[in-house]
Amino acid sequence: MSSIKLIADSGATKAEWCLVTDGKKKTFFTQGISPYFLNTEQISQLLLSELKPQLKRVEVEEIFYYGTGCANPDNATSVKKALQKVFSGSKTEVTHDLMAAARALCGRQRGIACILGTGSNSCYYDGKKIVKNSPGLGYVLGDEGSGAYLGKKVIQYYLYGTFDEELRGRFDLTYTTTATEILENVYKKPLPNRYLAGFTRFLAENRGHYMIENIIEDGLNDFFFTHLCKYKEIWSLPVNFTGGVAFGFKDVLQHLCNSYEFELGKVLKNPMEGLLEYHG
Repeated sequence: MSSIKLIADSGATKAEWCLVTDGKKKTFFTQGISPYFLNTEQISQLLLSELKPQLKRVEVEEIFYYGTGCANPDNATSVKKALQKVFSGSKTEVTHDLMAAARALCGRQRGIACILGTGSNSCYYDGKKIVKNSPGLGYVLGDEGSGAYLGKKVIQYYLYGTFDEELRGRFDLTYTTTATEILENVYKKPLPNRYLAGFTRFLAENRGHYMIENIIEDGLNDFFFTHLCKYKEIWSLPVNFTGGVAFGFKDVLQHLCNSYEFELGKVLKNPMEGLLEYHG
């Protein structure tokens, strides 16, 4: 008889939980868990108040948790302790979001796995473990191709007066904001990367304009050139993507793969679908 499994995919903002019982799936959501901002006790409290009531009296036997910040061993330990406190007796594995992408996209096969969401990341996965990872430098120095990276370009085009009159007008209608307010959000308020990533909506809503297409293609090309070209395995294995940016601009990824002579594999909006298959 199959065990009762709980699979989690957690970002800093939102966490998706999927309970699998005899092949039947139920999905729940809680606020995200960032072990950089929450200690073990606070994570336990969050799980008790937001997740446990949704699960009712189900006895979870196995937990597979994939979360932001969990590449750091101390953070992973903190999350694991909290989960074991709330779900005592359950077998628990805690790992990071890049492993979620690798398992969801490649399963037990070799491949290149990429995340293009608010941030960006990539790795070569040998079917069991991550063997190579092009270093992520975060949204200030890196995150090429991410929502934050593309959103930054939108802001630059707007504030530098690069947008033509038509796009400037559309921007003003979409976001009733000012240069002062934008700079304050970027330099003074918390989570500027998420704020910047919010401007990718403007790109998605204005496809077809040459300036918009240039921002998308240049931003994603920076990811291909800076990261994907560093993997020698990419010439013989498919390159797979997960994340809102990847899913939203799949046509541009296909075009770039054709240009670089890469094989485009899977493109998933989020990893859960692939993780359910992996742990099935």
